[in-house]
Amino acid sequence: MRRDVPGPFVEAAAAFLADAVRSLPPDGRVSLDGERVYAIIQSYTTRLGRERPRFEAHRRYLDIQFVLDGFELCGWAPAARLAVEVPYDESKDIMFGRVGAEDVVMMPFPAGRALVFHPWDAHAPGLAAGGPAPVRKAVIKIAV
Repeated sequence: MRRDVPGPFVEAAAAFLADAVRSLPPDGRVSLDGERVYAIIQSYTTRLGRERPRFEAHRRYLDIQFVLDGFELCGWAPAARLAVEVPYDESKDIMFGRVGAEDVVMMPFPAGRALVFHPWDAHAPGLAAGGPAPVRKAVIKIAV
């Protein structure tokens, strides 16, 4: 697995995010460079469950997550600690599972902040900080 991300892909992601903050594109998928770099704009309500969240991990893509509007918590843990509950789906580049509480780092994730997740990271986005609340997010997927 390559561990570097070519500069032009990161530049394309940064340019897209800068524009998304100004223009607030509709929900959906936007191709930035075919299957190598694309964005997913999504609106949802944060969910309860931060005590034992379900984590996801990817193998082929790096995630740059950016909250456009709202606030959520996001859990992080090493993917190597993931107890897989839903096996890896190559067509969707995702697997799901749980990690022990001792392995979880919970991060506040307000609007205007970005988090980057590599294939060696497991993450649990979309968690409610208090009660459920609306969030608008851009997720940039970069092939690695």
